[in-house]
Amino acid sequence: MSREDAFTGLEAAIVLIAFVVVAAVFSYVVLGAGFFTTQKSQETVYAGVKSASSSFEIIGNVYGMCNTDGGAYLNYTKFTIGLTAGQNPMDVTKMAVSYSDESTRWTGADYTYKSNVAESDVQNKKYWGINSTINADSDTLLEPNEQFVIFVGVPTTAVPSERFTITLLPADGAAYPIVRKVPAGIDKVNILI
Repeated sequence: MSREDAFTGLEAAIVLIAFVVVAAVFSYVVLGAGFFTTQKSQETVYAGVKSASSSFEIIGNVYGMCNTDGGAYLNYTKFTIGLTAGQNPMDVTKMAVSYSDESTRWTGADYTYKSNVAESDVQNKKYWGINSTINADSDTLLEPNEQFVIFVGVPTTAVPSERFTITLLPADGAAYPIVRKVPAGIDKVNILI
């Protein structure tokens, strides 16, 4: 008489091993997909933080400049920018500048970058540019520990007590709005707050 008890045990062992192998492969696939998704989520968060944070900051005061004491309006603004901590160098010439107040708007397309800009280049004109540099080499790449003094022309609507916004939009990163108010009495050099 033949008995098949051992054969049934062998079948059960093969089925058990097959289930264990299939479960291992499935868990490996699921874990791999989870790690991949986590990595992509991390990259997305880092890219979002980079694009939401500004690449540079204003160092010191923003000045409103006028040709004469007691002038009727500002001629241009002057301020210094530098990179924020941990930011990569940026080409300032690729930045867009816009101006807006209650009655006037000069967009980034209106403004023209002018290299080695002087006071006469920007007075009530749609020009902006680097006037001078601090701790910098001769290029227009803003690098760590470098500072650029920027001149931005403003329209004749920058009159006493007028609030205006100059927006700096770098090629990479968030826009940096500079909101200031023209003082009630305009001098040749005015600290704008």
